[in-house]
Amino acid sequence: MTRKILLVLLFLSSVSAFAQSSKKPHIVFVSGDHEYSSEETFPILAKELETKYGFKTTVVKSYPDENAEENIPGLEALDTADVAVFFLRWRRLPADQLRHIENYLKSGKPIVAFRTTTHAFNYPKGHELEKWNAFAVDYLGGPPGWGGGHYHYGHLSSTDVSIIKEAAKHPILTGIPASFHVASWLYHVKPNYPPADAEVLLMGKSVNPEVRPNRPVVDNPVAWTWKNKAGAKVFVTTLGHPFDFKEEAMQRFVINGIHWAAGKKVPKKWAGKMTIDVNYHGIRPTKK
Repeated sequence: MTRKILLVLLFLSSVSAFAQSSKKPHIVFVSGDHEYSSEETFPILAKELETKYGFKTTVVKSYPDENAEENIPGLEALDTADVAVFFLRWRRLPADQLRHIENYLKSGKPIVAFRTTTHAFNYPKGHELEKWNAFAVDYLGGPPGWGGGHYHYGHLSSTDVSIIKEAAKHPILTGIPASFHVASWLYHVKPNYPPADAEVLLMGKSVNPEVRPNRPVVDNPVAWTWKNKAGAKVFVTTLGHPFDFKEEAMQRFVINGIHWAAGKKVPKKWAGKMTIDVNYHGIRPTKK
């Protein structure tokens, strides 16, 4: 090989490496959760990531509204995603739509998941896709759907959140206060979830919990990272009430988490608090 050809190859290699390093990570937000207004919070987060942090983003939503359990158009965006961000609840997507999610999950690419995504699917017993009701075990390190040991402490409660001391130096916790308060009612996931090889980042303590028989009120993990069965980096939080996103600590936590999932350094300089004034609408009638 001549010296000239070698220099050309080295140049082309350098150009390719630069192009790869300067490529904007594509973050795809998938919204369909019935009650927590992710159809409104996700576009705000996506815009912030594009305008302040240099990401490319796509937001896809259940259609015609958040109650549409069998239709999320645009899921093919996951085919080119570098990170998928899910906020789902009890969907029954047709096989052709679910295939895009399945292919993404099996690809081993990073996942960020909020709250009810632990019970993202609700196919009826005997359905050919019923196994997806328990997908959180393999892909999120979360409980296999809702019920049993997975419950919450009542809609009148809220949650005090604190950093796990041993995890304090994790990049996702950069700039996060040692403790803060959120509106989300605490989810019970212990003792089996997250799995032992997950790293718990935040612990939640229920404030004004509803006391019910056989539902002991105990502190529970509200955020963790994990490597799932496909080898993917996973960042999961059981927080996600729209009022949570008004809190600057929560905002920075999410932005940090998406950077971490994308393999980007968490920004040392915080771009500042966002205005996220989104209401909790609960489960409301389907639009006509």
